[in-house]
Amino acid sequence: MYKILATAALALALAACGGQDKANQQAGGAAPPASGVSISGAGATFPAPVYARWATDYRTQTGVSVNYQPIGSGGGIRQIKAGTVDFGGTDKPLQQAELSEAQLSQFPAVLGGVVPVLNLPGVQPGQLRLTGAQLADIFRGEIKSWRDPRLAPAAPGVTLPNLPITVVHRSDGSGTTFLFTSYLAAKSQPWASQVGANDAVEWPAGLGGKGNDGVAALVKQTAGSIGYVEYTYARENNMAHAQLQAHDGAFVNPEPATFAAAAEGADWTKAPGFYLLLLDQPGANAWPITGATFVLVSKVKDQAKTAEVLKFFDWTLANGDAAAAELGYVPLPAALKDLVRKAWASELPGAAPKAAAASPAAPQG
Repeated sequence: MYKILATAALALALAACGGQDKANQQAGGAAPPASGVSISGAGATFPAPVYARWATDYRTQTGVSVNYQPIGSGGGIRQIKAGTVDFGGTDKPLQQAELSEAQLSQFPAVLGGVVPVLNLPGVQPGQLRLTGAQLADIFRGEIKSWRDPRLAPAAPGVTLPNLPITVVHRSDGSGTTFLFTSYLAAKSQPWASQVGANDAVEWPAGLGGKGNDGVAALVKQTAGSIGYVEYTYARENNMAHAQLQAHDGAFVNPEPATFAAAAEGADWTKAPGFYLLLLDQPGANAWPITGATFVLVSKVKDQAKTAEVLKFFDWTLANGDAAAAELGYVPLPAALKDLVRKAWASELPGAAPKAAAASPAAPQG
């Protein structure tokens, strides 16, 4: 069990079952207020680490338990539509028509990046440089060996190992997969016509792992493998990554600064239901597989619980930036936070927080 999963699981368990009370008492601190209120969510594994941190901190301050199950974006969408959770999490935003049909409201929570991760003996992080087309050919199974001449320009000065390429992909319905395959479809016509872009696709090659953690585990144990995970999982598991060619031509590393660069030009005011993808954005330093993770809540079911969900995310907008940045995410810009709160007031007037806290400036890094 890797560090990131252990941390996330522990934090969620503490938030859900009250273990934080005991931890605080053992540390000599005051127990959190006992509200008895709990809210449930399920969905994307992409934001699970930051949701876990926020849930623990929020319970410490308010006594409200937030129990989030990282089952994948597809599962989160299904569960919020079925009304079995109070909020769903997805990295694949829903179009306005689908939101309207399901009577759902959608808003972004935090920004991050999807990263190609490697297990190549002798190759250090960032030494392999890939274009979108090369990455697509690898995941199509067209390039089968790390010694393929087509990859020679991708590793200047580095001898790639004489190993077959093992592709590792998600086996579950995943917003991370949606972002990854949407990028590949944009950069490769063969990928677009043969595989396409969705949260679940018919993979031409490779092994499937459940969740970001499952992909990370398979890559770590398989020499010659390449997969894709959300940045925090790559960082916390000390995984080697590939650089990718940005829209403007330079090869860039995945890090919060390059995720933020990709989001700089985004115009969320022209995105109904906050449907906006941050893929292959202009800018010399923009990471090409950047995206937001989204929260889904019902406009009609159990508005008392929806109100508690919005209180939690209102608290994260005001107080969660430092934790998000520490974990490698990019907090929402202040202007986007304001748009989110305005959307709550418009779409969920009976549940929106009455007096939202002022949005502090997002930390850089």
